[in-house]
Formats: sequence, structure tokens, C-alpha cells
Amino acid sequence: MLTQSTLETSRLILRPLTRADAPSIQTVASIREIADTMISIPHPYPDGEAERYISKQLAEFENGHSVTFVIERKFDRVFSGLIEIRDIEREHSQAELSFWLAVEARGQGYMSEALKPVLRFAFEDLGLNRLCAYHMVRNPASGKVLQKNGFVQEGLLHQRVRKWGVFEDVALLAILRRDWQGKAA
Repeated sequence: MLTQSTLETSRLILRPLTRADAPSIQTVASIREIADTMISIPHPYPDGEAERYISKQLAEFENGHSVTFVIERKFDRVFSGLIEIRDIEREHSQAELSFWLAVEARGQGYMSEALKPVLRFAFEDLGLNRLCAYHMVRNPASGKVLQKNGFVQEGLLHQRVRKWGVFEDVALLAILRRDWQGKAA
């Protein structure tokens, strides 16, 4: 069974997702700029979608398939985004990383800061060997954050997703435990 503790950095608290996060998720995810570059966030964000998302994530956690952290700034404890380790495959010791930040939290280095303890959690606590992540090519900021934290682009998936009627190219990046250990040392 998975266990999840609260992780901290100098400026952030990464804590387990709870049902009480629904209003914050509903508000922040309803902003078009959030949905614009996220593969799986719809716009408009339907009423009740946050509750559905939380129920799904909590069930996935209970089944050992996903861990979701809420990102909060320490100084004001304001909801600032989410980071997930999902589709955990025990047989192959791998999972997918997904994340997003509230618009007002962008450009301040928060996601790169949050990734460090989350990667440690993935490789040490979960015992994973490989973590992959996807981002739409027209969202290079996500790719830069991943690369800054040791991820390497493995491929380009042409027209992999359809966002608002337009087929979008998606980059696939990954990091292996051995490469993370070399970077973390």
C-alpha cells in the first residue's frame, strides 16, 4: 500500500490531496490559461469536475496507482497547483509525472523547486526506476522545467492529442533512477 507524507522545500509545502481542495481546484482550473496547455484539463471546466477528479485520484492512490500532491506556498498556504505521479506500474517500476501551476505562481521557479522532493519521493519512497512526462510542444516552459531537473527528451509524438479541435504535437521526456542519482549527488 502507498503511503504519502507532506514534503517541504524552502518556499513550498507539497501535501496530500483532500476533498477540501475541490473549491481551489475548481477555481484555478477554470482559468482558460491553465487548460490551454494541459492535455487533460477541459475548458470550460465543468461544475463538479474538481470533486470527480479528487475522487478518482483518491481511489487511484488507494489502489497504489497514483500519488497527488497539492502545491502551496509556505508564506500564505495558498493553493498554487498540483503534481501527480500517476499510472504507477509496479511490474516495470515506472510511472508518469504530471503537473500544473496556477497562473499567478508561474515564472517564480516553484515547479522546479517542487520537482526535487517529488523526484526523491518517486525514486526512493516508491522505488521507481523510470519516470516519464509529456508536454505539448507549444508549451516549452514545461519542457525546460523537466530538462532542468534531469529529464531527457525521448521522442516527439506528432499530433498526439487534440486540444480544442487542433491536433497538437507532444514531447515525451523521461528520467531514470541512475541519472537522477548522478544529478542529485
